[in-house]
Parts: sequence; C-alpha cells; structure tokens
Amino acid sequence: MVRIITDNDRLRSQYDELQAGDIIVGRIRLKKSEEHLLLDLKERGLIIFPSALSQLLSRSKTLQSHIFSHYTLPYTTPVHDRHDLLKVLNEYHKAEIKQVVSKLDRKNAGLGINLWPSIEDLYNQASLDGLPYPFVIQPYTKGCRDIRVVVLGEYGEAYYRENSHNFRQNLHCGGSFRACTLSDRQWQICRKVMRRGDFPYAHIDLMVTEEGKTFFTEINLRGGIRGAVINAPEYQRRLNDIHEAFIKKKRKQPELLSL
Repeated sequence: MVRIITDNDRLRSQYDELQAGDIIVGRIRLKKSEEHLLLDLKERGLIIFPSALSQLLSRSKTLQSHIFSHYTLPYTTPVHDRHDLLKVLNEYHKAEIKQVVSKLDRKNAGLGINLWPSIEDLYNQASLDGLPYPFVIQPYTKGCRDIRVVVLGEYGEAYYRENSHNFRQNLHCGGSFRACTLSDRQWQICRKVMRRGDFPYAHIDLMVTEEGKTFFTEINLRGGIRGAVINAPEYQRRLNDIHEAFIKKKRKQPELLSL
C-alpha cells in the first residue's frame, strides 16, 4: 500500500521503510548538510511534491544562478571558490563593470546582500576570508525597481518593494510596498522560471531596470506575504488545496492503485 507522508516527523520516523511509489507532500525540513537526502529519496523512487529540484533551488541562490542564468541580469555569476572569483574578476574588468553586489548563498530578506565599490574590493575581502563562499555576484544596477510576485496555482499577484534610503528593497530592510500589474512579458518570465525549476507555487523576485528591462533575481517556495493582498489564512488554504489536489490526482493513477 502506498504511503502518503504529509509531515516531517513521520518522514523522519519512517525514512528507512519508505519504498518506491510512496509520496511525500510538503516541504522537507533539512539542515544545511542534509540536502543529499533528497537525492536518496529520488533514487529510491519516491514521489516528492513540491519537487526535489524546487526544494533545492529554494535553499540555494548559487544553484538558482546556475539553473536560471538565461533569465538573470547579464554577468550574474555563482562563485564557489577563489578560482571562480578570479575568473569573474577578469570578466568584470574586461566589461568595465564598476560597483558590484554579492549575495550570500543561504541568506534571505536582504540580510546577505552587500554592495562593493569594485570587484577588487570584494576580492580583497574574500581572499582574506572576510566573505564566505559560496555566493552570487552581479553588477550593481542603479535605479532599478524590485517586484515580488506571489503565485499559488491559478492565483497570482505582484507588488513593488521600494526603499529610497537603502538599495536593498526588501520590506525587512525598511522598504515600502505598492501593488503593480505585470506585463505579459513579465508573467512569461515567471512561468518559464517556475516550469524550469518545477515549482507548483512560488514567490518570485523580478528586477526592472531604468531602461525598462526585466530580469529574474530569486525564487522560493515560501516567503513573507507582507505587502501582498492575500492574507495568511487564505494563503494557507490555497496552499493546502494545491497539496490535496496533487494527492487526489496520484490516488487515481492506476499504477499507484496496483502497488
């Protein structure tokens, strides 16, 4: 009989008993060194929803910059060690890029974002162990606007996050918000990113430059909803509905009924 696991405590207690075809629904709580468990579960043939890929992407900005490089600001690069950084340093000098931004891999809410006067300043700090690897580096884009997009199945909304006193637009860093309407092109970017990362729902951040160009910056399965129209109970209800619809669909599949 197929097991359907919907809570982390049961997942942990029955971990070694799980078999191919068993279903895990909901985000899996993992410590920093436990991501390999997702690979183990996939190799054993378990069905994971949201997908293992989307859960890994939600945890790592460097992985996002690898997977979604087609949609990010040009020269956005993941840096895993000093060899990577030296390569980026040469590329940035060649492109005459001045100010740069670094994003620590596992920091959210704008807390891991740093602005540097130059790539050399960043390199000096990293070479003296003042900046922990891995991180993402990208050119600083003055005057850009930040858009947060919330997608829950058929539901979607977007709002600007603005801060005139801090280049970090995050609300946690003192920013304000106002609703906005996405263009067809912007919604297309969101859909393509979600499809590529196998996200059934997501919080997506977009950057709009002064020239009007839109780039993807980050994605997560969950995030704060301060600034959103949807409230916490409605958000949770829609999330539960997505999970229940997935379980219902899987229960109807003949190959599962025969297990």
